[in-house]
Amino acid sequence: MNETRSWPLERVLFLMAGTMTALGALLSAIVSPWFLLLVAFVAVNQLAYATIGACGASIVLTRFFGFRSAMGGAR
Repeated sequence: MNETRSWPLERVLFLMAGTMTALGALLSAIVSPWFLLLVAFVAVNQLAYATIGACGASIVLTRFFGFRSAMGGAR
């Protein structure tokens, strides 16, 4: 079997969201509370993905980087 194994789209999205949320919380505590806007932006994107099945990051990851959903035909 010469199959290339890749992370599913949802796993990459969770990784990105968790990283950006932690970074935004850390920066808001250390630098400025304005970094909480980053956390809010991540939350809006997560809600968009959960409700309509797509967000900006998922579109970029599927079109340009070839990630596929673990749910089959869904985005």
